[in-house]
Amino acid sequence: MSLINAGRLLEAFMPLFLKMGIDRIAVGDMRLAVPALAILGLMVLRYIAFNLGRRYVREVGVDAAFDLRQRLYWHLELQGPRFFSRYTTGDLMARAINDIMLIRQLIGMGTRLLFVLGFSGIIAFIFMFYQSPSLTLLLLPALPVFAVIGWVIAKKIFTQSTQVQEGFSSLSAQVQENLNGIRTIQTHAQEARETDRFAASSDHYAKNYYKLMSLNSGLTSAMLMATGFTTLIVVGYGGLQVVEGVITLGTFTAFIFYLNMMLAPIKEGGVMVTLFQRGGSAAARIFEILDHEPEIRDAPDAAPLDEIGGAITLNHLSYVHPAANGEGWPALNDVSLEIRKGEMIALLGRVGSGKSTLLRLIVRLLDPPPGTVYLDGRDIRMLPVSQVRSEVAMVPQDPFLFATHIAQNISYDNPDRATEEVWRAAESADLEATIRRFPHRLETMVGERGVTLSGGQKQRASLARGLVRETPVLLLDDCFSSVDTETEEFILSRLKTLRQGRTTLMVSHRVSTARHADRIIVLDEGRVAEIGTHHELIAKGGLYATLERQQGRRDELVQTLTETTGGEA
Repeated sequence: MSLINAGRLLEAFMPLFLKMGIDRIAVGDMRLAVPALAILGLMVLRYIAFNLGRRYVREVGVDAAFDLRQRLYWHLELQGPRFFSRYTTGDLMARAINDIMLIRQLIGMGTRLLFVLGFSGIIAFIFMFYQSPSLTLLLLPALPVFAVIGWVIAKKIFTQSTQVQEGFSSLSAQVQENLNGIRTIQTHAQEARETDRFAASSDHYAKNYYKLMSLNSGLTSAMLMATGFTTLIVVGYGGLQVVEGVITLGTFTAFIFYLNMMLAPIKEGGVMVTLFQRGGSAAARIFEILDHEPEIRDAPDAAPLDEIGGAITLNHLSYVHPAANGEGWPALNDVSLEIRKGEMIALLGRVGSGKSTLLRLIVRLLDPPPGTVYLDGRDIRMLPVSQVRSEVAMVPQDPFLFATHIAQNISYDNPDRATEEVWRAAESADLEATIRRFPHRLETMVGERGVTLSGGQKQRASLARGLVRETPVLLLDDCFSSVDTETEEFILSRLKTLRQGRTTLMVSHRVSTARHADRIIVLDEGRVAEIGTHHELIAKGGLYATLERQQGRRDELVQTLTETTGGEA
């Protein structure tokens, strides 16, 4: 900034030499070499100062945007489900891209305009007063008028800019949602309706943007008209002083140059106000996100365990999912369990009985109440979140694959993992034979969200990602739902051997899955209904036995239909 201000100061001396040359010409003195060379030298020095200064200011803007984007991205990585239920992905992307771009423009261009043109105006005013005090004082009453006009329109620009940026967020959210749900849209033949809905949103955004541009244009025009009126006054009164011999023609010419320097901030008032108001509203939207404290974070006195064995204790655990209206809905109610190190536990129950919620609490994707979940005897809230999530692997019900090749998806936690480990994990998930049929094997690209793979293949790839980590605790959230029973039996038999001595909890709706576990825990409406082995629970004749009979009849019906239709059921 100092280099650009130095350039403006050099520019302020140029009219003095212009005045010298004009006054010499007026008296017939043609010694113009000194003023001409002085002006040329000042122009070269000004060019160097402006070039270096503007480059530096723009680099500051780019660096600030980079740091802000990195901080925002890291902050988003720490947020929990409550945050993402409030902000859509499209809205967050708009803030991370569009709003930060506006802040970069504010820092890189807005501050330069404010400080440099402001400095230029002050310097010009001093030189003007030195040349002609009477002409300078004539301009003072007009300056407050400019300030009032700018302040009134600036408030409207800030409000309208916020609406424009919120409209852009809404538009981004709609595009992101439609692209993610493109198969559903095409399946239901709703392309035309979604296109019309997007056109309506886009039209609303365009109208808001036009209104913002109208305000900006109105402000710019008002400033230009005001500066033109000021110039007219100076030319009229200053010309009269030249005719009357009060000031020389050279002084009048230099004064006009200084007037243009002083009016430059006013002429650029529309640009500056728009930059500052849009950048200000963008900053408010960014800091709204940065001020949102993560729901799940380390306790001040959290300390890691030297080694995690895998014993899990649930002590009167109750959990209520938060809702937008503040009431929430209960998921777990007074659950108490002791899970020993190395046990394989199956969690069974009807839909909505709290099985998935329980797993998310153990891995701290949700935060349990204090004193309700213990890992190796330590309250899980007193452990660093990073240690819990690195030592407790979870395979989610809905598999997510990145748009890269299979090997990177399986070894996501450690991209430098040996290929042999990746193959072993794929074999344990019964995915090895499938991968070997692909032309590029482990280097096969799977597309966004694994679009090129079937549902069962995606689930097995996600399972391999969890198995390759070999963590003390493994949580499987109904990750066999898209896998046939034969493949499931193979995986579970390998899993029992592979996870020997390590704790495994698996959620399932199938009795055929649960029977492989050391113990089965049946949840019903958020409470523990039954605990025992497969044979013990069948003998009790409770909920588990009911589920076993229902699934048995369903399997028999499927088999009968298959035999009747020649294997086409």
